Parts: sequence; C-alpha cells; structure tokens
Amino acid sequence: MIIGGNQMDSLFLLTQNSGKILGPIAKVLGYLMNAIYVFMDKFLNIQNVGLTIIVFTIVIYFCLLPLTYKQQKFSKMSQIMNPEIQAIQKKYKNRRDQASVQAMNEETQAVYQKYGVSPSGSCIFMIIQLPILFALYRVIYNVPAYITNVKNTFDGLVTGIMGTAGYQDTMNSFLTSVSEKNSVFRGITLNFSGTSQQAHDSIIDVLYKCTSSNWTLLQDKFSGLSDVIASTQSAVEHFNNFLGINIVYSPKTIIATSFQEGHYVLIILALLVPILAALTQFLNIRLMPQAANNGGQQEAMASQMKMMNYMMPLYSVFIVFFLPVGVGIYWIAGSVIRSLQQFLLNKHFDKMDLEKVIKENQAKAAAKNKKKIEKKGVAGEQIANAAKVNTRNIQYKSMADKAASVSRKDTTPDTGKKYKEGSMASKANLVKDFNNKNTK
Repeated sequence: MIIGGNQMDSLFLLTQNSGKILGPIAKVLGYLMNAIYVFMDKFLNIQNVGLTIIVFTIVIYFCLLPLTYKQQKFSKMSQIMNPEIQAIQKKYKNRRDQASVQAMNEETQAVYQKYGVSPSGSCIFMIIQLPILFALYRVIYNVPAYITNVKNTFDGLVTGIMGTAGYQDTMNSFLTSVSEKNSVFRGITLNFSGTSQQAHDSIIDVLYKCTSSNWTLLQDKFSGLSDVIASTQSAVEHFNNFLGINIVYSPKTIIATSFQEGHYVLIILALLVPILAALTQFLNIRLMPQAANNGGQQEAMASQMKMMNYMMPLYSVFIVFFLPVGVGIYWIAGSVIRSLQQFLLNKHFDKMDLEKVIKENQAKAAAKNKKKIEKKGVAGEQIANAAKVNTRNIQYKSMADKAASVSRKDTTPDTGKKYKEGSMASKANLVKDFNNKNTK
C-alpha cells in the first residue's frame, strides 16, 4: 500500500500488524476473514480471496446496520428540526456573553432531545468505520498473515527454500531484483536475524507479492525446487485471481505491467476498478437524504456539501488507483451495499409517521430528565408541582414580607424536615407550603 513514498510505508507493517490501535482490530477482522474463507473452501469448494472480501463486506455492513439506521434517522430528523435550530441561532446572534452562550446551548440541546437524536449522530458512524477501513487495508495487503489456508499454501515451498544452502543470500538477491521499480515490494524486508519462524514468515511476505515473471526468476534461483514453485504459483494465482486480475496489485501496477506485456484486456479491467469505485460512491451519495436548505449559513453549508458530493467520488478514483485491487473490491462492495441499505431506509422513513416518533422522543426525553433530577435528590413530584405555580401571582402584604419569605430557611411543618437554603427542594417546599396555607 504505497502512496506518495516512504511516509505511507511506515503505516503498514508486514506479517501481522502490531499497532496498539489498528493491530487488534486487524486481528479481529483477520479472524472473521479467515472463518469466511474456511467456510467457503470447506462447504462451497471456493478458494478465492476476492469473493471472501465481498462476503466479509456484507457481514461488516450487516453488523453496522443498527448504527447506520440511527445515522439516517438523525439525517431525517435534521431536515425537520433545522428551522428550530436556526431560530435559536438567530435569537442569540451577536450575543457572545457567557449567559447567552449557555442559554443557546441549553435551548439547542432541548431541541435535540425533543427529536430524540444526538448532536454527534452524524459523526459516530465515520468514527467507527475509519479504524475498520484502515485495519482492513492491512489485512488485505498481507492476507497470508491472517488467513491460515493462504499461509499454509506457501509452507512447503518456504521449507524447501530454507533447506537450500545459502538461501539467505539467494533470497536477498531475489528481493533486490523483483523490488526494483516495483512499488508493491516497497517496505518489505527479509528477516534472517530473528527466529526461524520470523525468517519463514518474511519469505512468505515476499512470495505473496510475486508476479508471473517473479515466479520464473525464483525458479532460476532455486532450480531444485521447480516443481514445488510451479504448484505454489498455481495455487496463489488461483485464490488471488478475481475476474482475471490479481488482487494483490494496484490498478496502476497492473496497467503498467500489462502495457509492457501487451495484455490490453487486463488494462481495461484494471481501469474499471477505480471507475466503479467512483460511480458506486456517487450513487451512494445521491441516495443519502439531503439537509433542508433554509438560506443564510445553511445555504452556504449546503453548497459545501454539494461540492463534497462531487469530490468524494473523484477522491475514490485516486485512492483506489494506487491501492491493491482487493481494497478496491471492498470499496466497491461497500458502496453497493450502502446504496442498497440507503434505498431501503429511504423507503422506510418515507412511510414512517414522524409525528408519532417525535412524540415518543419527547416522552423519552422527559422521562430521562426526570431521572436526572431525581438522582440529584429532588423528587419529581415536587418539581412538577413547583412548575405548575406561577410565582408572579403570589401576593404579599409588603415587600418586607416577600423578602422574609424568600430568605428564610424552609421547614415543612408536618415532618420538620429541613432543606438547604436556596436549594431547589427548598423552593419547591416553599411553594407547597404557600399553596397549603391558601387552600385552608
């Protein structure tokens, strides 16, 4: 996975990645891909990494469907609640004092609670998806480290190579030859200074990237292993072949190699990968619900989003052109699945009674707020009673009586329970006491 030289090289470690964040995610994804590959091999007699990636993508997006639903619900609700948000923003326009900012935030939060959505709802899906995407790149870039059956394919050949006298020098010479002007080998090294297992795995890392001409050179280097090299090459090309192209190599590399060898059909197939990535991305964006345009700042944001809608497919072309075809397969499959999900969700939301959903969300928000209040030590009933009283209608004989009433410490005559002066409980009890006296 090479983009722009050595900066990208350091992001992708061969064999299994040991990064603190992406490493564990890559291992989990590797376990899942390995299980899918084994299942397809055992029950369907299919050994194909490309198809494994497609099935893997379906499983991943199925698992993310609840999150996708919440994200799309947020987008749908945003279309309805945006006018209210904008009214609040207009209300506090040019008011930057702390009280105004706090009041605006509270009123804005109340609108989100009313519609039952989270302000961060549109970001959560991307935050979760990105680590998966980057970790998946690592898995696809070095499949033998994660899919056991693929790695086992190389074992016999690697054992034969390591049993050949002077194999270290021969393999170093081989890597130097094949890596020249071939970016797919950039960042790959042979580790002969560690354990025998590390040496074994590093040889597999090299062999997995080999093209047909590389395999021919390997037979020249290890002439005594011609038969096992030929059988290994056949197996590797079989499970790495997807519609005639090798998923290990990027479209850029395939086009350059095929042009030299005169394989023009492969050039067309390689070009289709980034093109399909862009088209499916564009389709997915077109199906996404668009925020309502209400002028002003919202109009400027809508204009920026429209530009992004055209930039993202172009970005897909650039990225997929330089990444392994396996990553492009994931990108295309993901866009197709998201588009299908989006189509079905749009149909679902079009039939949904949004007024009923809003009322349910309001009830949930009210219950949630009541629980928060009760956790702070104030009974919900007291707050409800206090809220019903219009304190402006309370009559006092004099201003002195009013001041004394507000400043005194409250004590409920029946229980003798004392409340902290100035607390919500104290104020609620004051209203309750006043109502009791006036009803007698």
